[in-house]
Amino acid sequence: MKKFFALLLALAMMLSLAACGGGDQPAGDTQDNDSETQEPAGDGEISCGADISVYTNAYFAPFEYYDGTDIVGVDVDVMNMVGEKLGRKVAYTNVEFGVIIDTVSSGELADVGAAGITITDSRKELVDFSDPYFTSVQYVIYPEGTMTPDGTDGDVSYILWDSLAGKKIGVQADTTGDIYVNGEITGEDFDGLLKDTGAEEVRYDSAQLAADAVSAGQVDVVVVDYLPASYIVEKNSGFACAALYYPGGEGEDPTPTEEQYAICVTKGQDELLAAINEVLAGLGEDGVNELVMKHMGLE
Repeated sequence: MKKFFALLLALAMMLSLAACGGGDQPAGDTQDNDSETQEPAGDGEISCGADISVYTNAYFAPFEYYDGTDIVGVDVDVMNMVGEKLGRKVAYTNVEFGVIIDTVSSGELADVGAAGITITDSRKELVDFSDPYFTSVQYVIYPEGTMTPDGTDGDVSYILWDSLAGKKIGVQADTTGDIYVNGEITGEDFDGLLKDTGAEEVRYDSAQLAADAVSAGQVDVVVVDYLPASYIVEKNSGFACAALYYPGGEGEDPTPTEEQYAICVTKGQDELLAAINEVLAGLGEDGVNELVMKHMGLE
């Protein structure tokens, strides 16, 4: 009898292992931290070898981007360190940015969201965030010669929100730039600086597509985070960029439009969150900046 049950157990294990290699490919591209393609188990399940499932948007360089068919970037380096720390494999799936928070919140397809994600109160209701690891300022990308910065803050040139009045503004959908621009145009909860100025927002799947729309004359400018803006200006000729600032009140200096990035996890993933925070603490600000420089090609 014991031999019979042992044979059944062995058969079940063989069937289980066979199931790990089959199934249909879900939306997005999936890879682990050894750059090997993971075959998902189908029906929305993550493959057996992918112990930590990370959803990202691989069009937000230098934090995540494609190098050939591999997803690489600052966030990928961080999560690979987390995988090494926990002795677990990491699988990356490229998806639209707007689905990341809800998917991680459900905990069914992804444990982690790593995509230069800005901490907001509404997002904190759905997921748990790591300690912030990078502070970014919104930037305006524009064709060279079409705009003049309104001022300087140290060695930073800036454009005031007022200077975007009447312009058609491209953004990457569901990013902080989208949130800021939409808020200033609609002014639903406050007196938006672009409300009733004729300004219009146009949403794209990536910042690069928004920049391409500028080249095609479909939009006037793009509003996106500093590093993606710098990356786009470096890789595409004919563009310039400047920081986006709020005008100061009476007697006050203008201030940057800024936010903090963090990695999010499904609520209750305490061990995973602690490991991410330990890796970020070990890197520190200098370590994160070194990763940024590496992926900007500025080492």
